[in-house]
Amino acid sequence: MKAFLFRVFVFAVLWTYFLFSAFLDHSAHLTLLVFLSACTIGCYFFLPVVKNTLLLYIIVDLFILSAGWLQSAAGNHASLLLILYLYVEAIFQLKKQHFRLFAVIHVSVSILIALFLPNPFEWLTAFAIFTFISVVLNEYIFERKEQRELYEQLLGEYRGLKRISYENERSARLEERTRIARDIHDSVGHKLTALLMQLEMLSIKEKRKEYEELKSLVRESLEETRHAVRALKMDESEGISSVLQLIRKLESESHIMVHFTTKQGVLSARLTNQQNVVLYRVIQEALTNAMRHAQSREVYIILGKNAIGDLEFTIKNRISDAKPFQKGFGLTNMKERVKEAGGSLNIFQTNDEFVVHGTLPIKEYE
Repeated sequence: MKAFLFRVFVFAVLWTYFLFSAFLDHSAHLTLLVFLSACTIGCYFFLPVVKNTLLLYIIVDLFILSAGWLQSAAGNHASLLLILYLYVEAIFQLKKQHFRLFAVIHVSVSILIALFLPNPFEWLTAFAIFTFISVVLNEYIFERKEQRELYEQLLGEYRGLKRISYENERSARLEERTRIARDIHDSVGHKLTALLMQLEMLSIKEKRKEYEELKSLVRESLEETRHAVRALKMDESEGISSVLQLIRKLESESHIMVHFTTKQGVLSARLTNQQNVVLYRVIQEALTNAMRHAQSREVYIILGKNAIGDLEFTIKNRISDAKPFQKGFGLTNMKERVKEAGGSLNIFQTNDEFVVHGTLPIKEYE
């Protein structure tokens, strides 16, 4: 919005210069020129809110050409600055087909006007060269824009395929862990149980101290085996892994693009169960908040360690219009959760970004 207001300001300054030069020339059409300038600026002001911007650009161009024609007899060519400004803006704002139509209409009207000017051939040559350069530049700009959009689309598809590959690899790994756990349970576990039963029978027949020690050793081995089997059967859905699953879920359901960055040392960070839940909920709430209120579909998540070894996380998304915000229930609850887990959370916005930044202590768990 600020950029557009600046463009309106520049456009108004150019019109002021044009009217001032007409006033100095004692133009007989000054009242009509003021009316044309008001109509032109009014149409220009509606450019961001209308769908058919081509029609508005054509109307504004015709108003400027009319004003320039009224002043051409007095030798005042200040309207060329307005035409140049409008042309440069149309190069960046109009699509290729629309800009070509805009250029054709502009050249056609310019030819009619040039026929009534002294040295029409010079004017027509200048118009032709300027129009040719403008069309080429417009095509180049929108080809680059299409390439950038195609690149972002391919990048999104690549990330999707990468996540599918990760999910397949994770599923295969979990299946392998389950198979190993089952094999350990069926072979080692059963054999240790059978060994324990035989030792029980021997200890009943022969009261020897060695049998008790052997039974204790077998029980410990059996308990450790059970712990190992349970660990192998556990799903890898804690800490950073749960965050990755959340990102995949929201990207697939909401079509947002998450730029996820992990810095050195964060993947090996050990968090408590409470901190794992808090980290998950904070990122979930921040992503949901971005989807509701941000115009951009891109969100940046950065996980790392700060100078004292605590986990540091940042979730940010771009905003087009920085307005004062109030912390609702979700943001307030998020801050309280982090505080209960021993961390801190700051929520703020800059001119172009909404930022959620926090820390969780992990030094004591390393």
